[in-house]
Amino acid sequence: MSWKNGVMVTAGLAALLGGAALFKGLAPARYGLPEIELLAPGATGARIAQRDLFGNYFPAKGPGPHPAVLLLGGSEGGLGGGAHHMALALQKEGFAVLHLAYFGAPGQGDALEHIPLERFDHGLEWLKTRPGVDPRRIAVMGASKGAEAALLVASRRADLRAVVAGMPTSVAWNGVNWASGGQSKRASWTAGGKGVPAMPFGDWDQADGIISVYRTVTDPARHADAARAAIPIERARAEMLLVCGEAETMWPACPMARQVAARSKVRSGPAVTVLAYKDAGHFVFGPPIARDHPFYSRLGAYGGSVAGNAAARADGWPRVVAFLRRALTSG
Repeated sequence: MSWKNGVMVTAGLAALLGGAALFKGLAPARYGLPEIELLAPGATGARIAQRDLFGNYFPAKGPGPHPAVLLLGGSEGGLGGGAHHMALALQKEGFAVLHLAYFGAPGQGDALEHIPLERFDHGLEWLKTRPGVDPRRIAVMGASKGAEAALLVASRRADLRAVVAGMPTSVAWNGVNWASGGQSKRASWTAGGKGVPAMPFGDWDQADGIISVYRTVTDPARHADAARAAIPIERARAEMLLVCGEAETMWPACPMARQVAARSKVRSGPAVTVLAYKDAGHFVFGPPIARDHPFYSRLGAYGGSVAGNAAARADGWPRVVAFLRRALTSG
């Protein structure tokens, strides 16, 4: 589920060739497609490469203390353009941002499977110790598979104040492995060295496309699988904002977002707000994109119209920033 915003790999279009090609549009060059991006931090950031952490850090200007955000990309891996654009936008708004790679970077595997959730814990602990960062005002933001990770991380940590998840999921899914055509039988994530209970993919439907393999999460016949793989959101303490497009064609983000909100409410979990846009899809989330930007015309590639996705981003991004400001206010 790539969510790049200017330099996005053409992504799931190759998946439309059939189930065997699932996700191959996101695969690195060794499997016949472009290398995973590892964008340089640029003038306002710094490259971080230590222990199991690889990413770009964008400190907020001024002495602080500032709120901070751990930012996670999707299944494009590495340090892609979409998350990079978000990091710069958040930095301009006064947030310190760690854009963390969790696969596809040096020292990490190419496959999005068996990623230790402890990697995100280490990223958060590193972020909390940065000069000028207020360790009491920390948020996690992710999109697509990064949203999956963000929600899982939030369910493990009581110190987070806010979570923003774009195109989220209500369950942990099986992993993505380019070498085997995309689908993996292994879990995406591990905790304590053991695979996090995961939802298996469903059958490929040529007419329905890539979203067909994810419809298992709303299939009553797969209730046991969904219950076992459900993200235990009630364990979280952070307030949450979930952003999705009703016309999504990559995976059913809005139905899954509502499942997260319903579970949290029934089980006395944290407050969850779902921000849904009718005419938007998998590019619903992120800073606005100018009409003259090369990527603007492709905003509707995974659901909704170009204008609908552009309008959703123009309306949603200020709401994301306002949510973070409020949720991360000191006190």
